[in-house]
Amino acid sequence: MTTRPRHFLSLLDLDPDGLQALLNRAGELKAMQKAGEPHASLPGRTLAMIFEKSSTRTRVSFEAGMTQLGGHALFLSPRDTQLGRGEPIEDSARVLSRMVDAVMIRTFGHERIERFAAHSRVPVINGLTDRCHPCQLLADLQTYQEHRGPIRGRCVLWVGDGNNMCHSYINAARLLDFELRIACPEGHDPDPDILAAAGDRVRILRDPVEAAEGVDLVVTDVWASMGQEQEQARRERDFAGYQVTAELMSRTAPDAPFMHCLPAHRGEEVAAEVIDGPRSLVWDEAENRLHAQKALLEHLLRD
Repeated sequence: MTTRPRHFLSLLDLDPDGLQALLNRAGELKAMQKAGEPHASLPGRTLAMIFEKSSTRTRVSFEAGMTQLGGHALFLSPRDTQLGRGEPIEDSARVLSRMVDAVMIRTFGHERIERFAAHSRVPVINGLTDRCHPCQLLADLQTYQEHRGPIRGRCVLWVGDGNNMCHSYINAARLLDFELRIACPEGHDPDPDILAAAGDRVRILRDPVEAAEGVDLVVTDVWASMGQEQEQARRERDFAGYQVTAELMSRTAPDAPFMHCLPAHRGEEVAAEVIDGPRSLVWDEAENRLHAQKALLEHLLRD
C-alpha cells in the first residue's frame, strides 16, 4: 500500500509541535549557513517549481535552498509547459510526480493546488495562492522568534486587507496560541470560515491606531495584491486610513517590530520611516524565507 505524501498547502497541515520544531530547525540551518557548515541533507532530490504568478523571494529562496541542501530545482512557467496549453491539472500532477521528489506551486485559486495535490505522488508545497501564503508565515514566525522569543501569548496586529497573508496569520494564531487583531476597512474582512475557526484568538477592529495599543508585532501588506491591480484606485480610497505610520507604531509595546512580506509601496500601506526604521525586520524576514523553506523541505522529504 502506497503511503500518501505529506503536503504543505496551509499552516494547518502542521500541528503546533511540528510547526515549532520546524521553526527551531530553520534557526539551526540559518546558523549552519552563516558558519559555512555543509548541510546537504537532500542529495539527488529534485523540486519542480510551477509559477503561474510572478515571484522574486519565493523563486530565489526555493532554488537556492535546494542547491544548499544538495538537490536541484526546476523552474516551470505556464509559457514553457503544457499547463499553459490547457493540459488538465490532474494529468500534470500524475506526470510530474513520477519524475521529481516534490512540487512547489505559486498560483491563483487555491482549488488548483488542492486538485494537483490530490493526484500527486510527492509532497506539494503552497508557494502562494489567493487563499493563503504559508511559506511566508514560516519566515515571519522564525524572524519573530529569533528577535523576540516565542510568539505564544503575544499580541499581533495585522493592518490592511483580509487577504491570503491575513488568512495565514489567523491560522498561525490558532496553532501557536497568540492574540491577533485585524484592522481592516469594512468590505475587506478575511474569509468568514477561516475567521470563525480561530474563535476568540482573533478580533476585527476598524481603527488601526486604536488597535495598535500595546501590541507586540505589527504586520501589513500591499493594498492591491497580484491580480487586483485594476482595483488600485478604489483600494487607495478604501485603505486611506490604514497606513502603518510612526504614530501607529508609537502606540505599540516599546520593542514591537514591524514586518512586511514585500514588495512594499512606501507612502501607501507603510510610511518610509517605518519600513526603513530601526524597528523594521523586513530584511531578516525576507532572508528567512530561505532558511524556513529549507527546514520545510527537509520535513517533507526526509524519512
